[in-house]
Amino acid sequence: MSGETRAAVLPPEALDRIARVADLVPGLLVTDFAADDPLQRAELRDAEVLVTGWGCPRLGPAALTAMPRLRAVIHAAGSVKHHITKDVWDRGIAVSTAATANALPVAEYTVAAILLSNKRVLESARLYREERSRVNLLARFPGVGNYRRTVGIVGASRIGRRVVELLRPYDLRVLLHDPYLTEDAAHALGAEPVGLDALVSRSDVVSIHAPELPSTRHLFDAPRLARMRDGATLINTARGSLIDTDALVKEVATGRLDAVLDHTDPEVLPPDSPLYDLPNVLLTPHIAGSQGNELHRLADAAADELERYADGLPFAHPVDPSTLHQQA
Repeated sequence: MSGETRAAVLPPEALDRIARVADLVPGLLVTDFAADDPLQRAELRDAEVLVTGWGCPRLGPAALTAMPRLRAVIHAAGSVKHHITKDVWDRGIAVSTAATANALPVAEYTVAAILLSNKRVLESARLYREERSRVNLLARFPGVGNYRRTVGIVGASRIGRRVVELLRPYDLRVLLHDPYLTEDAAHALGAEPVGLDALVSRSDVVSIHAPELPSTRHLFDAPRLARMRDGATLINTARGSLIDTDALVKEVATGRLDAVLDHTDPEVLPPDSPLYDLPNVLLTPHIAGSQGNELHRLADAAADELERYADGLPFAHPVDPSTLHQQA
């Protein structure tokens, strides 16, 4: 992982947990498997488990040749697509991910955004700031509230499923679309399975949790955005490429739709993007995922998996290569 990642994700107490079940060289951080470092080469030759994180280089043939004893990779983050290669699977190396731990703060952010959107928080706060006097809420916001509102969840990913679970205590109708999910599985989660266009046209809030795949690029294009209800809110905590940014700008510029965007395409918008200044858009800088002290949850998840490995137990959160193409 990168030095920045280790400093943020692996506090001393996490390293202490690792050291209780494994031989650890605390001062060694690998950022380049091909580095000309005798100590690193010696340690990699003996390495049985790698704990990886953001910034990990790809584990290709050369890197794996340098680690003949490698048996497992424990990723203290979410997606493993950036560094796990076919060569890893061909070697029979077990891979674990902390994606489930990383899903929780994203789901929490999403639920907060859903509830605040239905309360028209952006609009009412702006009105209050402008008028600086009592606001006649019944007159200005007659339809505000979360009672029996319809929320559409696009993608039964770890995050999408967690959002559905967290919404259960509220008086909301939850629609769910995922081409890989059966109707029975959707009902078991407490959601109504529907087609994507039906979900878009029926929902007061639409939240995107689908993976970034060739088939999902611009999943929300101009025609699909046009199907959304007047006054609906679109939330994106997935990848920015799932939304056609130009089409979204045109829709939200009219004031017909609201948007809560934690991911955009490009990931950092140009300084002149209207999305920074539109009053009906909440734009956040990729903050929904694990940040600050939430990163320590990733360290705990990695340490838990290492302890299971040391005890001869299977990983609690293994990565299945056969379904990796469906994931972010």
